[in-house]
Formats: sequence, C-alpha cells, structure tokens
Amino acid sequence: MGEVDTAFIQEPEHRPKLSPNQAEGIPIIDLSPITNHAVSDPSAIENLVKEIESACKEWGFFQVTNHGVPLTLRQNIEKASRLFFEQTQEEKKKVSRDEKSTTGYYDTEHTKNVRDWKEVFDFLAKDPTFIPVTSDEHDDRVTHWTNVSPEYPPNFRDIMEEYIQEVEKLSFKLLELIALSLGLEAKRFEEFFMKDQTSFIRLNHYPPCPYPHLALGVGRHKDGGALTVLAQDEVGGLEVKRKADQEWIRVKPTPDAYIINVGDLIQVWSNDAYESVEHRVMVNSEKERFSIPFFFNPAHDIEVKPLEELTNEHNPSKYRPYKWGKFLVHRKGSNFKKQNVENIQIYHYKIT
Repeated sequence: MGEVDTAFIQEPEHRPKLSPNQAEGIPIIDLSPITNHAVSDPSAIENLVKEIESACKEWGFFQVTNHGVPLTLRQNIEKASRLFFEQTQEEKKKVSRDEKSTTGYYDTEHTKNVRDWKEVFDFLAKDPTFIPVTSDEHDDRVTHWTNVSPEYPPNFRDIMEEYIQEVEKLSFKLLELIALSLGLEAKRFEEFFMKDQTSFIRLNHYPPCPYPHLALGVGRHKDGGALTVLAQDEVGGLEVKRKADQEWIRVKPTPDAYIINVGDLIQVWSNDAYESVEHRVMVNSEKERFSIPFFFNPAHDIEVKPLEELTNEHNPSKYRPYKWGKFLVHRKGSNFKKQNVENIQIYHYKIT
C-alpha cells in the first residue's frame, strides 16, 4: 500500500458532530398523515413538514412509508422488469435506444462510461414527450420522443403506465410537502409540471459483477431533475454522500418503501436552501440487483431560476436562469457523443 496522506485524516475531536438523524442514516418518514384520508390531524401534517425540512437540509435523501402507491402495481412492474431482462441480448436489443429515440434498452457496453455495470430500459411518463431539437439556446425548434415497448413480457406498456400514474401522484404530494417546508404555498411547484412533463421511468438491472473493485453499478453523480422516487429490491447497493462529513453511507432497504432524493431543480428553485446530493450504486459479486427510479421532471420550456419568494437583497439569486429542456437535451446527448468537456451541471449557471 502507498503512503497515507495524513493531511486528510481528522482526529476524532475535530470530526463534524453528527445529529441523531445523520448518525442513523437517511430518515424514514411515514406519510400516513397525508395518505390516510380517514384521519385529519393538522398537527401531524405540521410535524411531517418539519421532518421533510430536516431530511432535505441534512441529507437531501429520505425514505417514505405509507406512501399510497398500491403494492400490487409495484409487484407487477418489478416482475415485468425481471422478465424483460431475463431475455436474450438479441431480444432486448430489438427495442434499443438511439439518438432519435432515447427511450428503450441499452447496456453499459454501448455507453462511454465503461465503469458502470448495468443494463437499462427507459420509458416516458408522457407519450409523446416534447423536447428541443438541440441544446443551442438560439434554436427554437421542438421535436418529440416516443416510447418503444417490447413484445415480451405481455401487457408491458399497460403495466408501466399504471405504475407511472400512481408514482406521479406520490411525486406531487412530495412536492407539496417540500414547498410547505420552504414556507411556500403547497401548490407552488405544480405549474411547472401540469403541461408537457419530461418525466420518465427507468428499469435497472445490475448483474453480479466478478470484479466489484473495478466497477460501480452507477458512478457518483447528482440527479438533474426535481425529484427521484426510487424502488429498490432487498439486495441494496445505493450509497449517499453524507453532507455532514462527506462519508459514503449505505442505504438499508426498507420493505415496500420508496427512497426519495431532491434533484438539482429543487436546489436551484430553493436558492441552495436544499441541496442535491451525490450518490452512487455499488455492485455485488454474488447477487443481481434490480431498481426502478422515477425521474420527476417539468416541461421542457420551463425557465429554471431561484423562486422570487426565496430571494431578497440579503439572499440574492445564486443562479442564472436556464431552460430545462436545453439542459436535458445536453445531458442526453452526452450518452451518444464523446464530450471534450465535462457534462453540463447547475454550477455552470452559478452566479459568482
């Protein structure tokens, strides 16, 4: 082993002091105050909003239980995912994505990031999804993406659409709680999502990796959208960078729960009150792993900037405005073309 750089080792007394929430891992939040309509308790909802605020500030991640998404729909989509990925490579490639159609199947053999060890199927929440032709700010042309569906498993499209409908309802509920936690009107974010969403769902399959020290399921990254609502199986593997000390913390799977993380859009809208946090997926040498993230994204023509209610002369806007669709197209384009520079990030719009 090489020499250890002692400059980066913190003595125990100098390590950041962790709150109980930070020490235990990402919070688990019970959403029954807003999903159990038989009970109406304003104080319970107020406490729930405080839990959301604490989780967003300290972690940028949390898990939710009693979320209202029917278990049968989740079981259906998990089964469909397994059946699809069990097919031969030849069958899966019949619904491969390309530059014109960014939905469908791909594996890491055909991406620029060879360290990622997984295969994927993407499916749009809205079909068609309208999107700019290019990321050029001066090009106003709009095109659309559409879904492809495999012949197997049967009723694949119906299963996906039924599940998306329910997880989208959950996403709107979470946005309301986040808005309230920021001191905003509950429906403040709704206008960005009511027309021409660019949300999509992703089926992930991580095969067993014989060299887990050489690969990751997904490398360290932040999510560019508003919210990610993740269903993961019992194998686990998701790790979150804890804000307090920058340590990587494994997220323990909670049966039937969803893992939620705030994305870059929430960070910009909140003017850095809440932060999008780095995360990654570790591979397993013995077990395959499945996960299903739903990426909740606004319409392509939304101008993203800090909300007026959250900025003033003492807390000025920290970001220049940018168009969400242009940002998304730039990100997607990097999947097919080798970039000479780093892919676009929100800090490129940071006002310094």
